[in-house]
Amino acid sequence: MRKRRIKGRSSKPSNRTTRYLLHTTSEAQGFTLIELLVVISVIGILAGIAIISFSGAQKQARDSQRKSDLRQYQNALEIFANKNNGNYPSKTDMVDLSSTICSDISLEDCPEDPRNEEDEIYTYRYQSDADGLNYVLWTAIENVSKPTYWVVCSQGRNGTTTETNLPPTDGECPL
Repeated sequence: MRKRRIKGRSSKPSNRTTRYLLHTTSEAQGFTLIELLVVISVIGILAGIAIISFSGAQKQARDSQRKSDLRQYQNALEIFANKNNGNYPSKTDMVDLSSTICSDISLEDCPEDPRNEEDEIYTYRYQSDADGLNYVLWTAIENVSKPTYWVVCSQGRNGTTTETNLPPTDGECPL
């Protein structure tokens, strides 16, 4: 079989086409303004998403630290009770853990809120009954939509509650 050639067309590009291709490729080595704007906007969107997710992770980490700090206070209170015939420090009014209870239970390094701000809501709190037989520890947590508190009770219960149950009365566990 023989290939037929179409008159006027060849398989090789003409000199004119070759010169045009060489001319355009040598000049088109940079980016256009539109390409740069698209890349910058995509980077901006990705950075915004990263910042938002990082903020949520920070809140969750601070809440985990708060829960851990309250467990540390709980352990120190149990050690105190073992040395004092099963009685905890008697504080019928709500008190700040780091300023009042630390010296009573001989805790050297008193954990404080990870935010280290003057915001009263994130202060670690303590209250007991008049006899010092039961206590409640609590602090606010921030990785939720409405005001919620993490509570640790002397009976071994812990969990979240809303502000309507706090402060507790007579060291009674609000859970």
